[in-house]
Amino acid sequence: MKKIAVQVSAVSSYPRLAARVCHGAKKRSGRIIAGFLLLFMSPLVLAVSVDAGDYDYVPAGTQLGLLYYQYSSGDSLYAGGRKVSDDARARAQVGILRVVKYLDVGGVTVAPQVLLPFGAVQTAGDLDGASVRNGMGDLILASTVFLYKDDQRRVLGITPWLWLPTGQYDRSRTLNPFGENRWKFALQVAGVLPLGESVTLDLVGDVQFYGDNRDFGPSGQILSQRHSWDSQAHLRYHLSAATAFSVSISQLNGGETELDGVRQNDRQRRSRVSVGASHFLTSGWQILGTLGKDLSVENGVREDVRMNLRLLYVF
Repeated sequence: MKKIAVQVSAVSSYPRLAARVCHGAKKRSGRIIAGFLLLFMSPLVLAVSVDAGDYDYVPAGTQLGLLYYQYSSGDSLYAGGRKVSDDARARAQVGILRVVKYLDVGGVTVAPQVLLPFGAVQTAGDLDGASVRNGMGDLILASTVFLYKDDQRRVLGITPWLWLPTGQYDRSRTLNPFGENRWKFALQVAGVLPLGESVTLDLVGDVQFYGDNRDFGPSGQILSQRHSWDSQAHLRYHLSAATAFSVSISQLNGGETELDGVRQNDRQRRSRVSVGASHFLTSGWQILGTLGKDLSVENGVREDVRMNLRLLYVF
């Protein structure tokens, strides 16, 4: 039951906007690279975030319908690890529709799934003029394979992810947070480790690879991006069979971009923490919520608040 965390990443702004930010920050030192905006919200772009418990084993034959709502906001813009603006206001509201089906294939449980993100981004202050009122994101295909599971709730799973360039994209826009006009692929591995009857540790890591966007910006430049990787840890306390609390941390690295072969020096280092809770209202309905923030950001808008809500239906 993994989620895609939407993140406005660092390949969607232009030099004129960067120049305005520099001016608004009173010319403080630090280079504003031509792509800082694409790293504000997480994923569509640089990470495949998961909720605590997403890799718990689910029997074959189960089907899930999920609806996500994500809200994130930040005001501080960083470049090269230094704050360059206190008035780079960005707000994002994103929804995700998701369907998952668990199947038995030769004695191995697999979970093919389809995800469709959509939403809006509002900007103001030094980032004024980059808002996107409504956007439909790139279609995402994935399939978890449960390589190992046992009666002690230990699980080892692997998930390939594929982003199709189907979302709304307009090269004349300052920001394209939903449609990226390129293919992407990620490979994620996760382990579930019970630490007694009431505590569980989830460890997750992924690496993501990016195709080229050959129609980037008003002049149709070639945007390339180096691979990125993400690590996550979720510690859960099970109050009962229906209710659990969690504390999560994550670290994102890599993903430097190039425009027509010129490196943009916008490699990402972003750490985040969150707390959450989940509860089964009935045997078929579960609600989950998390609240978090960025601890550190090297390039991009630092999130002061990230709220995720998820409604899950088992059918």
